[in-house]
Amino acid sequence: MRWSSLFIPTLRESPAGALAPALALMVRAGYIRPSSHGIYHFLAPAQRVIGKIQAIARRQMEAIGAQEVSLVSSVEPAATAGAVASGELRSYKQMPQIWFQFQTSYPELYDRKAGQRRRRQQVNIESFSFDMDAAGREAAARRQSETFSRVLDLCQVACLVAQGDASVEFVAESESGTEQIVVAGDGGYAATLEMAVSLPAPPSIADPDGEPAPEPFHTPGVKTIAELSAFAALPETSLIKSLVMVCGSGPVMVLLRGDHALNETKLARVLGRDDARAAFPDEIRGWLGADAGSLGPLGVTSMPILADLALEGRRNMISGANRDDYHLRHVSPDRDFHHTYHDLRQVAEGDRCRQTGRPLRFASAIQLGSIRHVDCPGFRVRNHEGSEVQPAMGAARLDIRAILRAAVEQHCDNDGIVLPETIAPFTVVITPANIADEAQRCAAESIYRDCLRVGLDALLDDRDERPGVKFKDADLIGIPFRITVGKKLLAGAVELVRRRERSPTEIPVSQAAEKLKEQLGAS
Repeated sequence: MRWSSLFIPTLRESPAGALAPALALMVRAGYIRPSSHGIYHFLAPAQRVIGKIQAIARRQMEAIGAQEVSLVSSVEPAATAGAVASGELRSYKQMPQIWFQFQTSYPELYDRKAGQRRRRQQVNIESFSFDMDAAGREAAARRQSETFSRVLDLCQVACLVAQGDASVEFVAESESGTEQIVVAGDGGYAATLEMAVSLPAPPSIADPDGEPAPEPFHTPGVKTIAELSAFAALPETSLIKSLVMVCGSGPVMVLLRGDHALNETKLARVLGRDDARAAFPDEIRGWLGADAGSLGPLGVTSMPILADLALEGRRNMISGANRDDYHLRHVSPDRDFHHTYHDLRQVAEGDRCRQTGRPLRFASAIQLGSIRHVDCPGFRVRNHEGSEVQPAMGAARLDIRAILRAAVEQHCDNDGIVLPETIAPFTVVITPANIADEAQRCAAESIYRDCLRVGLDALLDDRDERPGVKFKDADLIGIPFRITVGKKLLAGAVELVRRRERSPTEIPVSQAAEKLKEQLGAS
């Protein structure tokens, strides 16, 4: 292609407004233009990169026997795929199947940093697996995870495979990302904040010895954990936090260490439903006879009690007395009330990895994709015995545009984007220093044709611009190689410059395309 006929509206300065660094760079490089919050127009350079990522994904999916389809768009693509499959797949002889497609969508996703739901733009590769049983689905999920990892490796995008709301999530660390993740120091464990598990930091002080009975004490006006900690002159780790939640089956009391917060996603998994809410003040008083701030588990029979694992083995703590302005000393969870233990808390600073004991760190990330199980009610196939059974279905997706954003963020410098050869908009730009010089123009045209002949994705910068402008634009949009046709042409040579290292190499003009092809083959 010729630069003079392309629309690549590069900018010398970063755009005004609070854009994430990678997005601002993509605006400067003429990749995107904002449409509305979180929605962008993708211009020619970006579309070329997206096309190459899609090609990589298509090859890798086909390598595991997946078949490309194009299904009518819906709010839930997996439901559409399940509906189509249920009308066509009748027997175990047709299983297993993996289908995939590329689809653009605009889902509303929760932006944790902004604290609100926002519409986001996605171009997904979506895949759907159909197997006879859960074991087959798990095997398909492993193959899909390996395939997505290969796609990201070929795009040279560093990612973490994290435990998430889905079975697996692929994320790329990013200061501007809206996903919150927890990572072990060695990277061996990663999870979204909603699903992370950990070893809690130990209590600030040891529990007192002895087995005294629970004892009420007057706490006038004390309502919060912080106020109780100050009043009792004890750290929050010595207190029990009692919460009353309500779901369809009625109320439930949740107990946490005083310095810990409830993870509602974990609670939903324990309850088997996601409709839990905090109880209203009149509900709490009706069930327990006291207001929030004075609640505790002793004597509670009107609701089940769920205790977080961090309370296991603790003793002589302080809890509410279910009597306004009173609390109880010497409360021991395993002695004084009936409950069940569950992992219910949000991972916190100072926690350690359950697997290695190493400290955990918190990070922001861009979600690149996920793999999850899908229920397909009403879908039946005949098994080996001739009985009708419900097949096991899985769904997976990779967000192509999120991969582009992560690639730009991970591969850039002060001069612009430094994309790897596998996904760059062009592999090489041929740049005559002076397009008005007939010898340079003819040599550049010849090299351009040779590059196309040997299968290189080449761009000829035939603009009537100063060399510095051309070089800056090529660096900005992320073309990995530049062949400069300049004064050395008189000696039969041109310069081959690799964008990443910036080190020029003189090569014969007649062998420029072949030399670049060799270098690409060796890299």
